[in-house]
Amino acid sequence: MLQSSFRRRALALAASVAIAALSSGAALAADGYQAPPAPIAQILDAAPTPSVAVSPDRKVLAQLGRENLPSIAAVSEPILRLGGYRINPRSNGPIEARSAWMNALSFQDVATGKVRPVTLPAGARFLAPSWSPDGGKMAFVMDAKSGLELWVVDVKAATARKVSDVAINGVFGAGYDWLPDSSGFLVQAVLAGRGAPPAKDLTPTGPTIQESKGRTAAIRTYQDLLTNAHDEALFDYYFTSQLTRVDLADGKATAVGKPGVISGFGVSPDGQYVLTNRLKRPYSYLVPASQFPTEIAVSTIDGQPVKTLVDRPLTDNLPAAFDAVPTGVRSVSWRADAPATLVWAEAQDGGEPRKKVAIHDSVFMQAAPFAGAPTKLIDLEQRYRGVEWGRDDLALVTSRWWQTRNQKLIAVDPSKPGAGRVIVDRNYQDRYNDPGRALTRRDARGEDLLHFTPDGKSVFVVGDGASAKGEFPFVGRMSLADGKVTKLWQAQAPYYQVPVALADEAGKTVITRRESAKEQPNFYIHAVAPGAKAKALTSFPDRAPQFAGVTKQTITYKRADGVTLSGVLYLPPGYDKAKDGPLPLLMWAYPAEFTDAAVASQTVDEGNRFTRPGGTSHLFLLTQGYAILDNPAFPIIGQNGAEPNDTYIEQLTADAQAAVDAVVAMGVADRDRIAVGGHSYGAFMTANLLAHTRLFRAGIARSGAYNRTLTPFGFQAEQRTYWEATDTYTKMSPFTYAPNIKDPILLIHGEADDNSGTFPVQSERFYAALKGAGATVRYVTLPNEAHGYRARESTGHTLWEMTQWMDKHVKNAPKREAK
Repeated sequence: MLQSSFRRRALALAASVAIAALSSGAALAADGYQAPPAPIAQILDAAPTPSVAVSPDRKVLAQLGRENLPSIAAVSEPILRLGGYRINPRSNGPIEARSAWMNALSFQDVATGKVRPVTLPAGARFLAPSWSPDGGKMAFVMDAKSGLELWVVDVKAATARKVSDVAINGVFGAGYDWLPDSSGFLVQAVLAGRGAPPAKDLTPTGPTIQESKGRTAAIRTYQDLLTNAHDEALFDYYFTSQLTRVDLADGKATAVGKPGVISGFGVSPDGQYVLTNRLKRPYSYLVPASQFPTEIAVSTIDGQPVKTLVDRPLTDNLPAAFDAVPTGVRSVSWRADAPATLVWAEAQDGGEPRKKVAIHDSVFMQAAPFAGAPTKLIDLEQRYRGVEWGRDDLALVTSRWWQTRNQKLIAVDPSKPGAGRVIVDRNYQDRYNDPGRALTRRDARGEDLLHFTPDGKSVFVVGDGASAKGEFPFVGRMSLADGKVTKLWQAQAPYYQVPVALADEAGKTVITRRESAKEQPNFYIHAVAPGAKAKALTSFPDRAPQFAGVTKQTITYKRADGVTLSGVLYLPPGYDKAKDGPLPLLMWAYPAEFTDAAVASQTVDEGNRFTRPGGTSHLFLLTQGYAILDNPAFPIIGQNGAEPNDTYIEQLTADAQAAVDAVVAMGVADRDRIAVGGHSYGAFMTANLLAHTRLFRAGIARSGAYNRTLTPFGFQAEQRTYWEATDTYTKMSPFTYAPNIKDPILLIHGEADDNSGTFPVQSERFYAALKGAGATVRYVTLPNEAHGYRARESTGHTLWEMTQWMDKHVKNAPKREAK
């Protein structure tokens, strides 16, 4: 009997241990990556819609198949973080999280619609497709086990081949460019025979020392900087390349000049010269590689030195203002409409925009053989932002000034340099009065030149066509005499139709990307004449038909001070307000700064847009019975010289109150079941709203910054340093008010966040502060993810976290006690 009793107790104990083990295993499993509820997972796994690229002669449409979300294993490949860059040491190129890999290619004749698929190797994935100047070929960079390879496709034959055995160095970009005559390429090649990467000595040879020696260096917060001598050695190893000329016919490779850390290069339009940017030592542990000592120089296409334009020292002492620039020669490029003429800008204010001077920038030109004195093209009251070249007597220079949000478009005559005519003068945030962007066309050398109307008196432009009634893009002509725009064609309701390219030289036909609220985006060709019928070029299917029943509308409402606000209200499939009543709602937003209340008040109806979520989009919650107020306006306005952020909290609160009141008044949202969320600066906004209001039942804050003392030399649109605006920095930091946060908040952050200012420590310390204050907070870190989340597993888990949080703390939350 005793034995039997003991045996029963032993069996019971064993059973309890087994159950505990099973429970433990279940708990461990729950700690892994979770799958979001249906149909979110099915939509995530649907094949992405292809992208397209129009050939230079506008006769062929390249259809480019895109890879879906990569696996966490792919995102977790080894990464090196050097000089502000992240690279894959296996490929000597970009990392998975920053690459939009393509996996299929076909060519479609615009005239006949015939499609010619290109046969690629099994498992092929490539980047950086580029048409040859003559339009007969397309090149791209293929991923291979041993590195990056240069491939080319014959358009007519639709056949692909590897060009040569030269390994492409892709750390700074595509790593190749076509020669103007389409005979081959200039590539950045990995050094042949460079050996194994430098090994790290685990035994230190001494401390790492940095010293300012009294130099003023107001440096913004950067990620992935060099930290020691071994990092410097790795930077040299992976970022050094040899410019190499590769012949298209036989793949013959010829070295051009000496190897170096070449951050950029460009071949002159006549193919005789090469412009290079070379980074040099001493490197810095405080700023990214773009601010390392830089030599900008010209050589012949054979690599013989011709001229050094500037040998700039380390740029670690720029003022904090956004329009601050280095002194001396900068922004060097080739004049696109000349054989070999250099163009550059030089600051006339010492690079300090706060200096009160009449001229802030001057633009210069110098033609080959670069021996004579430079010619001044124009003096500018603002910062130089680029030039679009057209012909000997006409180019368009753009200048901008951040403090006022002003932009000027200036017509200049390069044959009579020294002056210009301002033909457009506007607030570049003003969407209603945007005249559009000048169109360009490719010439025989592959250079982009202004596309003039047949009479030569205007240039073709395309614009967004924003108005309160909606966004209806247009094709027009801009008079070069006065900048006035005459619309030749404009999208009409119910469509949102974006001009992609003019389909002929005279501008009589246009290729567009057309969509509507119910119609999947596809490409069309039609005449510019009013009433012309459109001919479909593609028939891409809807990748997420589960979303078809969602309804949306743009709503407008007033802030307490009279500023007009707007947002896009989404309602789930099958929702009937009369039967279903108010819904739980998520408000997802991102604040923006303005200098003009009238511009901040502009609203644009988005009813003609086709909406399908992807990645970690909050819109997926519509499939779970939530309403979404997407991108409600949260303007922070500074007028008459006032800084917007000095009243950030007050304006943010007023924006949120107006949005909540609007959706509640419509009867679609339950005031007691509204959440707020955002990513990056939207996460910062979310934390502040929970700290300063009780408008929301919960918050979701992804990849944010919460303590502005950790970004003391400026952030977002704030130019002032912490010491210039201490009170503003303190009041804007939700970390300061952690004990005030009484509603649940979900913090999500990529463990490898690479965005300036949003170090993971921001969420880590904010979580600690909230936990210490007794708040309800959940803190999720995603392994190997950057500022945006890329891996399929991370994406699915993020959506699971958001859904679970909303279900628990919003949809199914008990009624909140009276405040």
